[in-house]
This record gives sequence, C-alpha cells and structure tokens, in this order.
Amino acid sequence: MVSPAQIRMARAALGISVRELADRADVADSTIHRFESNKGGMQTGTLERIQSALEAEGIVFVSADFSGGPGVRFKG
Repeated sequence: MVSPAQIRMARAALGISVRELADRADVADSTIHRFESNKGGMQTGTLERIQSALEAEGIVFVSADFSGGPGVRFKG
C-alpha cells in the first residue's frame, strides 16, 4: 500500500495539484488533503483509484528495501 508521502512525491513529480489528482481519480480533494497530511486513513478502493490515476501518468511506486525507504519514479 502506498504512503501519504509517496502520493505527495508523485504529485510533485508530475507537477499536479491535489485538485487535479482528485479529478483524475474521481475522489474528493479533501480526501487527498486529509490522507497526505496523515490526518486520516483511506478506504482501500479509494487509495487504489488514486494510485491507478498516478500510475496512468507514468508513476511507479517503489517499496522500501535495504537501500532506502519507499519512493516514486517515472517508468523507464
């Protein structure tokens, strides 16, 4: 499951606002704000829609491993 920080990083990499992501994922922008601010969880289906919207734009979510924490990158 992706973290709030990864969502913020992905938005920054794409140069899109919370509102733009909310429109692309068909969720409320307040839901994304709350999640990114660590002020609440998110239903799995909602998070999957957000993740899918970002992946459709070329984002790859990278899991934490021995070399570092979780992150994001663009598809090669």
